[in-house]
Amino acid sequence: MTRKPDAVFLEGSLMRHVTVMALSGTAGLGFTFLVDFLALWWVSRLGQEVLIAALGFAGTLQFAVISIAIGMMIGAVALVARALGQGDRARARRIASAALVMTFAVQSVVAAAVFVWRHEILAFGGAEGAALEEGARFLAITLPSLPLLALGMVASAVLRAVGDAWRSMSVTMVAGAVAAVLDPVLIVWAGWGIEGAAVSMAAARLAMTVVGLRFVIAVHDMLARPRLDEAMAVSRPFFGIALPAVATQLSTPFGNWLLTRAMAEHGESAVAGWGVVMRLTILAFGGIFALSGAIGGIIGQNFGAERHDRVAKAFGAALVYCLVYTLMVWAAMAVLGDRIAASFGLSDEGAAVVRTFTHYAAGSFIFTGALFVANASFNNLGRPLWSTGANWLRDGVMMYPAALVLGAAFAGPGVIWAQALVNVVAGALAAWLAWRYIRFLGRRRDQAATAAAD
Repeated sequence: MTRKPDAVFLEGSLMRHVTVMALSGTAGLGFTFLVDFLALWWVSRLGQEVLIAALGFAGTLQFAVISIAIGMMIGAVALVARALGQGDRARARRIASAALVMTFAVQSVVAAAVFVWRHEILAFGGAEGAALEEGARFLAITLPSLPLLALGMVASAVLRAVGDAWRSMSVTMVAGAVAAVLDPVLIVWAGWGIEGAAVSMAAARLAMTVVGLRFVIAVHDMLARPRLDEAMAVSRPFFGIALPAVATQLSTPFGNWLLTRAMAEHGESAVAGWGVVMRLTILAFGGIFALSGAIGGIIGQNFGAERHDRVAKAFGAALVYCLVYTLMVWAAMAVLGDRIAASFGLSDEGAAVVRTFTHYAAGSFIFTGALFVANASFNNLGRPLWSTGANWLRDGVMMYPAALVLGAAFAGPGVIWAQALVNVVAGALAAWLAWRYIRFLGRRRDQAATAAAD
């Protein structure tokens, strides 16, 4: 079989590249998020709101650990795509191999630490009583599988970097398919409850890893035998992007943790509604979360080839995609929001939290998407600390004060309003800064070309 060219994003319609990669990433990422969503929905069939709250607390903590793997995945995409854009496939293979090994090692250490102190961390996040114990039981089963999830995520990222949208999507779709089958069997029919949800999730992650590594190795031959000297050579540029990206990714679960604490002030029902909102967010707006990873390879390849005009066009195309996607999803959620809340058996207070998000606050994801596009640009254009600053401005500086003020005025729904307001401000600012930097790079290259011609 003839292998396709590696740097596929240097030619052709950028809007098409963005759309294909984003939609395939949406389908794949959507199935990954479907694992969490289905687990929560089937647990809700048991009729115990405390279990929904427990998954809300546990999910916030687990998302923080996964964010570390996402940050390292971003480093892998940036460097692999850049090497392919420069025509150096051998170096791209070395980077991919080193990234897999380092991500697995780091995720293993972090997951082990969280496993040991999971009770204390959950309690610090506001969990107590049955919600704390059930959440800790869930984490005891799912945390050991996080290193496997990290391998699957990096494998999917390598596939995106080479432009293989279909197989990248398939890696994560497998996980969703496994969970879709196992969740009802283990949670309801076998009567395992929250433990069944955890076992299903662990099995889904194992399947994702097996499929991802098979595609990377057998189809694209994008892994080389790991060598210590090569790993050391790759580690500096890799962690130069990955560490700021990890810091960037950690801001989102930190912000969610702060919002969970703020929501806990309004009772267990409000936290249950917030748990539904968090999973509904990542499921319905998978296209926005996928957009950042989708354009990373496109920007990285064109930046590596010094095609700054195409970098600017890719940025603009991604913003257009973000606008259209969000408006479509927002409209669907406004129609289905009440039915979604009812399907989880939420009380009036929990349902009000969900309704505020689906009918109104979901529109702020236009600006959340702009923030993600800006972050992808910063990470792939040599300014990863800028994306870190943009995210922590949102989640570490503005989020909690806004949640306290609006929560005091409007209870649980006020916390949702606070999140939406902060998303608008931070997203608009980050997109403006990224566009200015892209334009600066283009002008600098034009000036260098003029000087060389003279």
